[in-house]
Amino acid sequence: MAVQNKNTPRRLSSFGLEPGFRIGDKYRVEALLGTGWEGEVYLIRELATGIERTAKIFFPQRNPRNQSLRFYARKLHKLRQCPIVIQYHTRDTLEFKGMKVSFLVSEFVEGELLSEFLKRQRGRRLTPFQGVHLLYALARGIECIHAIGEYHGDLHMDNIIVQRHGLGFDLKLLDMFHWGRPSSQNIRNDVFDLVRIFYDVLGGRRYYAGQPAEVKAICCGLRHTLIGSKFRSAGQLRAYLENMQWN
Repeated sequence: MAVQNKNTPRRLSSFGLEPGFRIGDKYRVEALLGTGWEGEVYLIRELATGIERTAKIFFPQRNPRNQSLRFYARKLHKLRQCPIVIQYHTRDTLEFKGMKVSFLVSEFVEGELLSEFLKRQRGRRLTPFQGVHLLYALARGIECIHAIGEYHGDLHMDNIIVQRHGLGFDLKLLDMFHWGRPSSQNIRNDVFDLVRIFYDVLGGRRYYAGQPAEVKAICCGLRHTLIGSKFRSAGQLRAYLENMQWN
């Protein structure tokens, strides 16, 4: 029988914190916001001020020696001037079944996931006009990240919060992935993910043949090499959208 080393993090798949649960004398859990590979995200309230925050509580096996938490904290701090990035506040710990578990506290952003926003749209997709405005807001946000020499690494519709929409979109990004040190390949992957999101919010493969030529000029048939040669960064994509001509 295998014996677990005392230094090996205990494997957890859920914390199951109920509304009203108190984290020390600092926070009260309000609701579970989501669960991912690394841990769970909760809406919490700061007891001293009544301010709502977000707590990302890491599963111990996904955060050995607090490596994952440090990555997120440092990256969010580095990108604190980028409006599309959620603001980091602090790190803390809680006692859970005899273990000290680390969590990251950041601002709470009201809105809805892009995937949920899309479900409420007619036909569960955006028009080309709406889609271009969404892509422009994303490209501007990611351009700021790329300009600092960083990347997101995990762009998809469940990592984007729509705070407000109208003529344009106000967006925030959730999570980031660590694929090693920033590189030109990381940046190209971000740009491809932006174009893929644009393709998907317009209806994906089912509607692609009927899209206007201007849309197809952006999507490039989702061919990595074509997108990479046309848009080498989010800034180039943003500039292209600002100057594109519609027939």
